Amino acid sequence: MQTARAHAPGKVILFGEHAVVYHQPAIAVPLAAVQARAEAIPDDLGSGLTVHAPDVNRVLRVTGDLDQSDPLYNALIYPLELALAALNAPVPDLAITIRSSIPIASGLGSGAALATALVRALALALGRPLSNSALNALIYEVEKRHHGNPSGIDNTVIVYERPVYFVRGAPPTPFTIAAPFTFVIGDTGVNSPTHLTVGDVGRLVEAEPERVTPIFAHIGAIADQARAAIEAGCPAALGPLMNENQTLLRALTVSSPELDDLCAAALRAGALGAKLSGGGRGGNMIALVAPDQAPVIAGALRDAGATAVFATTVR
Repeated sequence: MQTARAHAPGKVILFGEHAVVYHQPAIAVPLAAVQARAEAIPDDLGSGLTVHAPDVNRVLRVTGDLDQSDPLYNALIYPLELALAALNAPVPDLAITIRSSIPIASGLGSGAALATALVRALALALGRPLSNSALNALIYEVEKRHHGNPSGIDNTVIVYERPVYFVRGAPPTPFTIAAPFTFVIGDTGVNSPTHLTVGDVGRLVEAEPERVTPIFAHIGAIADQARAAIEAGCPAALGPLMNENQTLLRALTVSSPELDDLCAAALRAGALGAKLSGGGRGGNMIALVAPDQAPVIAGALRDAGATAVFATTVR
């Protein structure tokens, strides 16, 4: 075994959240501004596999008898157990340290990023690196543990580290970014686990299929228009599409006063468009901005209550 280091970025959904669960297209991009990083170091003989998580001041051991009701089991241990089973490998004597700058339960893919960094570090330390396709399938199983009925978009963007056009059940399609564009991301500071909003939308579908199904189709059409604008090098066209998408997400009951306030503050400050990103009812919103306006809009978001602000340029 050898020392191994691995990382995984966060992700931002530009268009298509929630509708993507119902086989409509979505667009998502990796977010390098926040990352999960893992380092695996060979440990003493017989020490087993331990995960050191200094961000939460915990050390966990992969022993097969850890309390599975511990939330950190799903986040940090279950991915390693899946990986060992997939590799048909015994529990090694390794100490893996995991750190992350990705806010949890905020729509930036923290769960998939943690799992990806951990599994990559483990596989590299064992001298058996996984292909992206094999790793993606494994991390999707972790996502099911977290979210129940995930779309698969988080694991796909984070594992492949490329912008993708995604339709559930079809291979992810990387696409061309003809001209760079800049987003400012504002965190509401409200944790909102994705599986809760996905479940609530599912119940809304059951209760009001005639109203909700056309909303999904409309969101999917917006995602297609957005891809065409991006590939044509017309990113300014994304702004109105974002505003329209946000209106539809409100109709699905997944926005919140905090998200609405941040979107409104960004637009008042000169953003070209703004919408929530991810599961909603908390977490993050994104604003399309002219690059030279990013600091101004970031300041407006902080003044409006954002607990953290990130800027990213998609290329």
